Amino acid sequence: MAKVSIIMGSDSDLEVMSKAAKILEEFEIEYEIKIISAHRQPDVLLEYMANLEERGFAVVIAGAGKAAALPGMCAALTPLPVIGIPMKTSDLGGVDSLYSIVQMPSGVPVATVAIGGALNAGILAAKIIGVSDKSVMDKVKKYAADLKDEVNAKGEKLKQLGYKAYLEQK
Repeated sequence: MAKVSIIMGSDSDLEVMSKAAKILEEFEIEYEIKIISAHRQPDVLLEYMANLEERGFAVVIAGAGKAAALPGMCAALTPLPVIGIPMKTSDLGGVDSLYSIVQMPSGVPVATVAIGGALNAGILAAKIIGVSDKSVMDKVKKYAADLKDEVNAKGEKLKQLGYKAYLEQK
């Protein structure tokens, strides 16, 4: 089965990035997590990205804050799809990261999720893999159906209790 590479520039991103790992585990997709700084370790990044495809990886999830160069550098170094996760920063709340990742030059695309959106990055990676792996796509479909059921149940509960009682139970 195809694997997902999860890369972050700092261990301070690990809490957010672990959400991608957790959902990939639910979908039973193998992944690898690395800390590689695009600015401080360009040689390490170059070496790591060089053989991902040959090692069975299908998607890269890269999280970065501030200058947020990591997702773009990954996209420049591999033909694999790259999903960028902008990290919330103390300076500008992550908007700086978002703009940096989403504004890639033509020819070097990075799919970008919301600030801190590692869960969605993991789901998107599963959907990409699911295009060629029916068992993964079946899990993605079940996940979506479970979400729908969860929302339907909340709607029914609200209808039965009324909004005041519903809020008191939360």
